[in-house]
Amino acid sequence: MADDRRAQWLRGVLDLCVLAELERGESYGYGVAQALEGLGLGPVPGGTLYPVLGRLERAELIRSRWVDSAAGPPRKYYAVTADGQALLAREREQWAGFAARVGTALSQAAPR
Repeated sequence: MADDRRAQWLRGVLDLCVLAELERGESYGYGVAQALEGLGLGPVPGGTLYPVLGRLERAELIRSRWVDSAAGPPRKYYAVTADGQALLAREREQWAGFAARVGTALSQAAPR
C-alpha cells in the first residue's frame, strides 16, 4: 500500500522533479532516474520517465541532444530551457504553499 501511495504522489509532481533535476545539470534519462531515486523518491521506471521527458520536450520546457558514448550507443541528453526554468520557479513557490497546507492538515489532531 505504501508503494502505491508513493507512486500516486510522485505521479503528481514528477514533471517538476524532472525539471528540477535537469536544472542542476544536463543528463540522460537513466541518469535522471538514478538521481531521483538517490533523492529518496524511489525507483522511476523508464515507462514512466520517458513519456514525461517527451511531454516536457514537446512543451519546450526541456531540449535534447544526442551525445556519442564510448561505452555503447549514443545517449540522448536533456537540459532545461529558459521557459522550463521560469515554470519551475513559479511552481516551486506554489508547491511550497501547498505542501505547507497539507502539512497543517495532516498535523491537526482529531477532536477528543
